[in-house]
Amino acid sequence: MNPSAPFITRPVATSLLMVGLLLVGATAYRQLPVSALPQVDYPTIQVVTFYPGASPDVMASYVTAPLERQFGQVPGLNQMTSSSSDGCSVITLQFTLDLNIDVAEQQVQAAINAAATYLPANLPNPPIYNKTNPADAPILTLALSSATLPLSRLEDYADTRLAQKIAQVTGVGLVSISGGQKPAVRVQANPNALSSYHLNLEDLRAAIAAANVNQAKGSFDGFRDAYTIGANDQLLTSADYKPLVVAYRYGAPVVLSDVATVIDAPENMRLAAWKNTTPAVIVNIQRQPGANIIEVVDRVKNLLTVPIPFAPRLRTFRWN
Repeated sequence: MNPSAPFITRPVATSLLMVGLLLVGATAYRQLPVSALPQVDYPTIQVVTFYPGASPDVMASYVTAPLERQFGQVPGLNQMTSSSSDGCSVITLQFTLDLNIDVAEQQVQAAINAAATYLPANLPNPPIYNKTNPADAPILTLALSSATLPLSRLEDYADTRLAQKIAQVTGVGLVSISGGQKPAVRVQANPNALSSYHLNLEDLRAAIAAANVNQAKGSFDGFRDAYTIGANDQLLTSADYKPLVVAYRYGAPVVLSDVATVIDAPENMRLAAWKNTTPAVIVNIQRQPGANIIEVVDRVKNLLTVPIPFAPRLRTFRWN
């Protein structure tokens, strides 16, 4: 029996069959996932906690360990890894494939709330978690530069405005900022001046900490009206710190500018980033597990076309 005979005797049916196969193949090709390499995306959540000034030992004992004890009780957890460094703790939680990542997110939030009583009381911010795979390379990288603004201002804009908007885009898992140009006020103490006023570094630290707080001030309750006192005691610039009274000596106040040099500068002057030869602030964007790379990049680019108030000029380049 000749297997080719039916196709030769029925040329019209053979042509229609080939056209049908071609259409099915073209449709199936457009439905293929777009990725550099085939991979399995595990539901992964990364928990980051910042504790400025803490050593790796302190981070491991007082931040990472309490969180790990709570995360270990989360059902569906497949693997947990952690890393403790100066002022930063990173815990990566990998869940089983049959667990929905949104459900895992709720469980992680509940574990963080349960561990809050075991974390340091002076932790500046609670742990931050993101749905992402830390092994994935960024799908899009933005370089922020300006000819008029300092990099510390650019990083402030990127952290408080741009990154917050990008993180809300569907499919975006993590938005990280690098460049190390966070705005800060640096107090450079003069030991000789402190000694002349019979002060030490602890006195200086206590005075600055006591004056730079933002807490509830109370309220006034009257017969007809009630008022809440709204006052922010936080100091934001070096000009606000300089007249700060550290102590009283010989019947006169000793202000901070008498015993220290106060300047506006980056938080860490040993970190920097460049776009080619231009100093810049780098914003890396990673996708959520299972999200289509092309669609996420298109959504982010569409967002960047919307004007953001006081946003600096963006230069973008893409990592494939």
